[in-house]
Amino acid sequence: VQLVESGGGLVQPGGSLRLSCAASGFTFSSYHMSWYRRAPGKEREMVATIHRTGVITNYADSVKGRFTISRDNAKNTVYLQMTSLKAEDTAVYYCNAGGYGLGPFSSWGQGTQVTVSS
Repeated sequence: VQLVESGGGLVQPGGSLRLSCAASGFTFSSYHMSWYRRAPGKEREMVATIHRTGVITNYADSVKGRFTISRDNAKNTVYLQMTSLKAEDTAVYYCNAGGYGLGPFSSWGQGTQVTVSS
């Protein structure tokens, strides 16, 4: 399993970013996928989940209405569009399998840092 996240950076409050995660080493279209984040001093949390078909999505309350998860099974890629970013969104963001009762792979990518600051 290989997961490579990209697209993070420094953005001002209210700004937007689009994260991407390229997956390989498993049958991507057979897995529900999620984005997770770990903020400094906090536990890792799941912020968005997408069904393997792409039809169903779910979000943590903290990001609902601001973040959108999507996937392209032909490209083995999952995305996270983030808008109206807040300082509390600052974290390292990771993608992995998971959601709908299933957990992540034990292997994680390096993540991508998102920093929201003026």
